[in-house]
Amino acid sequence: MAAIFAVTLPFFALVLAGYLAIRWDLFPIEAIPGLNVFVLLFALPCMLYKFASMTPIVRLLDPSIVLTYLGAAGLMVALTVAAARRGHTGWNDAAFGALVGSFPNSGFMGVPLLVALLGAAAAGPAIVALAVDMVFTSSLCIALSQLGAAGEHGAQRAALQGLKGMLKNPLPWSILLGCLATASGKQLPAPVFHAIDLMAGSASPAALFTIGTVLARNRALMARAAGSQARSDPVANRPTGTLQLVACKVIAHPAIVLALGTLAKSLGAPLERSSLVVLVLTAALPSASNVPMLAERFGADAGRIASVVLNTTVIAFLTFPLAVALMK
Repeated sequence: MAAIFAVTLPFFALVLAGYLAIRWDLFPIEAIPGLNVFVLLFALPCMLYKFASMTPIVRLLDPSIVLTYLGAAGLMVALTVAAARRGHTGWNDAAFGALVGSFPNSGFMGVPLLVALLGAAAAGPAIVALAVDMVFTSSLCIALSQLGAAGEHGAQRAALQGLKGMLKNPLPWSILLGCLATASGKQLPAPVFHAIDLMAGSASPAALFTIGTVLARNRALMARAAGSQARSDPVANRPTGTLQLVACKVIAHPAIVLALGTLAKSLGAPLERSSLVVLVLTAALPSASNVPMLAERFGADAGRIASVVLNTTVIAFLTFPLAVALMK
């Protein structure tokens, strides 16, 4: 366990550094969007391209990996939305609760952390999981969020809007280009690849520091939402609390991935044990830090979503190393 903490502690320490930099006014909150731009448009695409281009194409296109993680994501969304709807939560808050409970921080944190823990072979399944969440999980939840407000056509428009946003996201394209490189066997010229490698090296520390700054900014969002709720009717239209969503993310999500993966293996699916470990640990990561911004954009309770992200990140400092120890 000490050896696992020796790997995970620096990652969470960089998140804490970003958080304290904002809380102590050492880093201007106005600079967070620029930091996000650097990570999302430059550093992370280079890192994902590098790993995808160095991973055998059979691991990136392994249907057993795709279907296991896809099935777990769909089941998580269905269960979370059903539970929220039984509690009389509106479609918008129910859908974004499902998204924050089933979308791990696999881009900013997961890929570099899993590679550090398990080696370069972990990059393939982690990238597949990230692609599934960007294309399927987020689009499904955005579509569900609009069912109550605009009916079926509104949900279709929301899904299309989510897909358009995904197409503008450089992360899926960097993964696709990396897949094409490894499938064709044609790599970039050495000087170009070296430049990409240098930029990829900055992705992990920059992304982790950015998570911390976003979490600190989300605290202000939570405080503003709490103040608004206090001024409104404290009973009517209140969504379910954050505790269930935190438990869904750090406990239920990895458990469902493990259960589906074990079932698939027992039925003869060629799912390697090492790939299943990566998928389970990906699901054990804290919630993605960009979900509160999406929730705010679509008019959901962004303060509640931000609280889930913050709490899962804090709790994952202990639960994620425990999951690593159990899976290894």
